[in-house]
Amino acid sequence: MGFWLFMFLFNLILPLMLIGFGRLFCHHAPSEINSVFGYRTRRSMLNQDTWQFAHKHIGKTWKRLGLVLLLSSAIAMIFLFSRKIDLVGRFGSLITGIQVVFLIASVFPTESALKQTFDEKGERKEPQR
Repeated sequence: MGFWLFMFLFNLILPLMLIGFGRLFCHHAPSEINSVFGYRTRRSMLNQDTWQFAHKHIGKTWKRLGLVLLLSSAIAMIFLFSRKIDLVGRFGSLITGIQVVFLIASVFPTESALKQTFDEKGERKEPQR
């Protein structure tokens, strides 16, 4: 029971962080472009406009993704209640690995949106007619 509870809580950390940082970046992105905190890619750091756009986009993505991962991880772990420790450990580790894959994959839609909205110099593209 103790190890299951540990793995259950451990598997909620990343989804809760995604929700928290998603909310933060949607409403209060770092005001200045920096190399320490925030969504930092070459394209997002071109200028203030790309910086704000990227944070708002990744924030929305992370809020949704965090909620989906939170619910699916909790439900998956509930099915492991009262199971053997090795099964809980392996399955819990698999859940964490899947969460990390989704976290990494969440960068691609934001980079795609930046590429569609801005040119290589960070200037907004003219709307297609």
